[in-house]
Amino acid sequence: MIHREGLTILILAALIIGLIIVGGFYLHPWAGWFLVLGGSGLWLFMLQFFRNPKRPLPVEDPQKIYSPADGKVVVIERQEESEFLQEQCLQISIFMSTWNVHANRNPIPGEVVYLQHHPGTYLVAWHPKSSTENERFTTAIRNEQATIVFRQIAGAVARRIRNYLKVGEHVQQGAQMGFIKFGSRVDIFLPPDAEVRVAIGQQVKAGMDVLAKIK
Repeated sequence: MIHREGLTILILAALIIGLIIVGGFYLHPWAGWFLVLGGSGLWLFMLQFFRNPKRPLPVEDPQKIYSPADGKVVVIERQEESEFLQEQCLQISIFMSTWNVHANRNPIPGEVVYLQHHPGTYLVAWHPKSSTENERFTTAIRNEQATIVFRQIAGAVARRIRNYLKVGEHVQQGAQMGFIKFGSRVDIFLPPDAEVRVAIGQQVKAGMDVLAKIK
């Protein structure tokens, strides 16, 4: 299954690659076949990037914090969330490589109480300052257990963030809420006493793996 964010890009890429291949064959058969191999490889790479595997929604549990993204856990630390919560939190960050599924999902069920897009730079996603200087989209969701904040962050290659939520909307845990194109990072800010269920370097999947549990 292909994500809707990739349909236009994939069609345009196929047309452009096709025209280049035709031009290659016009110049020389060997050039044409070389371009067939290279162009097909590039298009298949883009195809896997925009894949959107179907995943069952988890049984809703307001105490469990599911991963909002596929990728590797790169940060687990106490950090102040200064944009919305304005207090010390437990921060967990997930780095999404170009090989990961890039659809993002709601980590908890609840009401969307804050949305804000911030333009910015395009540092590599693992850079410490990427959380505050890169283009990013901040979301806060509140339920009876807690209010959490998570931030979709663009990277050096990922320069387009999609967020489908609206303030006041009640969201399902594990449902798709956005997409980041071509490699990126997601930071999530939890109550400081949340019980961590993952470790640095661990691979996680959005809507399937529990990052932490609220006490």
